Amino acid sequence: MTEFIQQILNGISLGSIYALIALGYTMVYGIVQLINFAHGEILMVGTFAAFFAITAYNANFVLAILIAMAASVILGVLIERIAYKPLRKSSRLAVLITAIGASLLLQNGGLLVFGADFQAFPRIIQNHQFKFFGGEVSVTSYQLLIFSVTLVMAIFLQYVVMKTKAGKAMRAVSWDKDAASLMGINVDTTISITFAIGSAFAAVAGVLLGLYYNTLYPLMGFMPGLKAFIAAVLGGIGLIPGAFAGGFLLGIVEALVSGYWSSAWRDPFVFAILILILIVKPSGLLGKDEREKV
Repeated sequence: MTEFIQQILNGISLGSIYALIALGYTMVYGIVQLINFAHGEILMVGTFAAFFAITAYNANFVLAILIAMAASVILGVLIERIAYKPLRKSSRLAVLITAIGASLLLQNGGLLVFGADFQAFPRIIQNHQFKFFGGEVSVTSYQLLIFSVTLVMAIFLQYVVMKTKAGKAMRAVSWDKDAASLMGINVDTTISITFAIGSAFAAVAGVLLGLYYNTLYPLMGFMPGLKAFIAAVLGGIGLIPGAFAGGFLLGIVEALVSGYWSSAWRDPFVFAILILILIVKPSGLLGKDEREKV
């Protein structure tokens, strides 16, 4: 029983990071029906920005996250304006190919700029361990930090989408771009804001990922980004609660497979879940047949 509890706690920590990344996917998809496959690379750039801020300028945790968010927001908006905006009226296949191309460009650009070597992410916060059930179950301060940050940011995002003027514009654009434009909403600006928010969430997830695994490298965003996409599909892509739930569920499944079976089967099991959910319920666990997705 204690081992099961431990695996669930490990899964919640990993799932929190997936949820943060998946929120960026689902925000963009909800507005422009685009799968931004460069999202994981935006995460990588934000993490490296935080890394250099810490190592070169001795930045603290909060400042490092703010710098990471700024770098990712700039990159995310530039990608949207340069790569995606000209294709807004093109076929979905053209946009999809462009997104894959942007991802590959950033991956190889990262290898050229940062090199292929793994680097240790600075331990700017002490990692304390708290033991329960006679020491058989442990929770680290990093795990608590990851979960707390994810929860706060998810609540903040829900507030922005449901209560603010920008959020109302997002929901209007997701429903009908032409009608929203006729009502005076600047569609291009709204889409850019959406990319900015999603990119900021990716940056925070990247810093937390660096802390959790104590590692960063140019391809670090590919697999977490891909799994976060699966989490978004699992919960219902385009739905904020769906991305949140899908991220946690996927993280817990991964932890259980690794703990009770083998870590070698973790990734194949995740992709099997994607295939299964697309066959059984393509709209996701929380998805409905509605046009409004955010």
